[in-house]
Amino acid sequence: MTIVIPVHNEEANIIPLLVEIRQYLDGKYDYEVIVVDDHSTDNTELLLRKSVDEYPVLRIIRLMRRGGQSGAVLQGVRAAGYPLIVTLDGDGQNDPADIDALVACYRQTSSRTPRCLIIGNRYRRRDSMWKKFSSKIANSVRGSILRDKTPDSGCGIKAFPRDFFLEFPAFDHMHRFLPALACQRGGTVVSLDVHHRPRKSGASHYGSLDRLMEGIIDLLGVVWLGYRRIDNEAVK
Repeated sequence: MTIVIPVHNEEANIIPLLVEIRQYLDGKYDYEVIVVDDHSTDNTELLLRKSVDEYPVLRIIRLMRRGGQSGAVLQGVRAAGYPLIVTLDGDGQNDPADIDALVACYRQTSSRTPRCLIIGNRYRRRDSMWKKFSSKIANSVRGSILRDKTPDSGCGIKAFPRDFFLEFPAFDHMHRFLPALACQRGGTVVSLDVHHRPRKSGASHYGSLDRLMEGIIDLLGVVWLGYRRIDNEAVK
C-alpha cells in the first residue's frame, strides 16, 4: 500500500509521525510512504530530505506553490506505486495504529465491492471547542444536503483504491467531499471509529469555517456534479 501524507509547515510533527509509521508497519505490509510537502516555508522539507537515507520507503514530493490539502493528496495518489491508498494528516493527530483496522475493513469491503472508501470517524475529537463546533456544523450541513451518511467527512485517515480515487473530479477542497463523490459513482462508503490525538506542536493549517463562502460554493458544486453526472455504466 501507499501511505500519502500532505504536510505544510509541520517541522515538529512529521518526523515523529514517520517513526511511528515504521514501528507499526515494518514487517507487516509491503508499503511506501509519500509525503507531499505543500510548499512549506519552515524546515519541513530539509528534515524530510535528511530522513530519506534512513527510511528507504520514503518518497518526497515538493510542490512549488501551495496546492492546499486536496492538491497535495492528489499529487501523492497520482505518484503512488500501490493500488491501495491510505491517507494520514501530517500533524500527528491521526494514530498510525488505526491503519491495521482500516486495512482490514478495506479488504473485507472490497471483496464485495471494489469501489469503496473507508473513512475514519474521530469519535473523541481532541481539538478546541471552536474547531469541534465548527466541524459539527459543517458535517451536519453537508450531510443533510449530500446525504452521504458520513459523520466525519473531514477525517484525514482514509483507505481507498487508487484507480477509484482518480475517477473523481479534481478541485480545491475535494478532500472534504470524498464520501459524496464516491457515492455519486456507485461506491460503498464505510465509516470506522478511529483515535484522535491532540496536536503536539504548531497550529492547524486547514481550518473548518475559515473559508465558509468557499465551502458553500464547493458544496453546491458537488451537488451539481451529482445531478449532471453521466452514467457510463448505462452504455453497453
